[in-house]
Amino acid sequence: MNTMTRFFTISGLAVAALMLSAAPQISPLASSAQAQEIQTLDQLLRAVRQGRVTDNAANQAREQQFLSDRNRQSSLLSRAERDLAAEERRADQLEAQFTENEQRITVLATQLAERLGDFGELFGVVRQVAGDTRAQIDQSMISAEYDGRARIMDRLTNSRQLPTVSNIEDMWYVLQQEMTQQGTVSRFEANVVNPDGTSEVREVVRVGPFTAVLADDGRFLMYEPETGNLQILGRQPGSAFRSAAGDLRGARPGTLTNAAIDPSQGAILGLLVETPDLIERVQQGKQVGMIIVVVGSLGILLAVQRLLALFGVSGAVRSQMRKPDAPKKGNPLGRVLLAYQDNQGADVETLSLKLDDAILKELPRLEWGLNTVKVLAAVSPLLGLLGTVTGMIIVFQQITLFGTGDPKLMAGGISQALVTTVLGLVAAIPLLLLHSLASGQSRSVVQVLEEQAAGIVARHAEGR
Repeated sequence: MNTMTRFFTISGLAVAALMLSAAPQISPLASSAQAQEIQTLDQLLRAVRQGRVTDNAANQAREQQFLSDRNRQSSLLSRAERDLAAEERRADQLEAQFTENEQRITVLATQLAERLGDFGELFGVVRQVAGDTRAQIDQSMISAEYDGRARIMDRLTNSRQLPTVSNIEDMWYVLQQEMTQQGTVSRFEANVVNPDGTSEVREVVRVGPFTAVLADDGRFLMYEPETGNLQILGRQPGSAFRSAAGDLRGARPGTLTNAAIDPSQGAILGLLVETPDLIERVQQGKQVGMIIVVVGSLGILLAVQRLLALFGVSGAVRSQMRKPDAPKKGNPLGRVLLAYQDNQGADVETLSLKLDDAILKELPRLEWGLNTVKVLAAVSPLLGLLGTVTGMIIVFQQITLFGTGDPKLMAGGISQALVTTVLGLVAAIPLLLLHSLASGQSRSVVQVLEEQAAGIVARHAEGR
């Protein structure tokens, strides 16, 4: 009996354990409390029954929540399906409308092309002419006098509609104005920019689209298309052009006068003012060029001084020839004649030697400085060659460092090479000419002395 009772007790405990394991999980504190309260099988059965009731309630609550969520999702799905169907119907309507619009645009474009006819070609020609005219008047010096012409061309160029008769007349007027003003000389007031950057309103004389000068001082002006102003050139062209500008600004209407015209509308004038003058040319020769200038100047001064002196001596000799009986010490022939008077009693040979000695004494005075001029004439081209070699060395150094991509880097060496050569030739040529003239004059004086000495010796021999 005890064995059976123990078996049922163990079986009941096993069933209770299984039911507890299948029951919902509870907190450790609740499990501990129930374990303390459950002491008998009856307590265990009551606990299992109570847990089942609780689980059933929880499951029913979950089922209700699931059913509620399912109903809500079904409602959302139905609404989305309705929205999708509505959008599909709208897309079909828009596609049909798009197709209809395309067909209508094609029909309207065909009608527009048919109705435009030659007007479409006219519109294209007007826009093209307006664009070309806009570019021309932007660069024209006439725009400095007539401002606002570019806006008329811009309206025609940027317009998307057919030009009106008024627009075409405006364009014609601008073209006619440009052609007319290209053949006129105008005097007007314009905004002029000074070399220091300041601007002021001054009177300007314009020759077509070619040249503009200030009416008060004749300085040349350059037109700036970016600002539409006239700017005074910081460096003016040569005196011949400035003189022509002075004649132009002082001319009266209806008269003919000389004027400087730049057909390139500023390009030639810009190159002309950049042309170096004589001083800048010499400065391009650097130190060697300056040495050549100094050597040439000294040689020319010396040659001129000797040439003038020899001309004076030659004149004095000719004057002495007309008065052989009254010799003077102020000229070579007079001194030779005085030597004859001092030795009239000598024999022919001695007199000849005395006269030759007198002539030899005159040679250093007559030939003084001529050898120096000759040496300077020979040295000048050698110095020019030195400058040429030095300049070419600089050029090759620039090529080695920077290559041949930029010619401006080599311009300094090339300028020195060419300028020194020119300076050497410019110095040597006049020196050679002056030396030749001075030498010829000296030889002519010496020849006169020798002729007079020979005549004196001949007459003295006849008297003996």
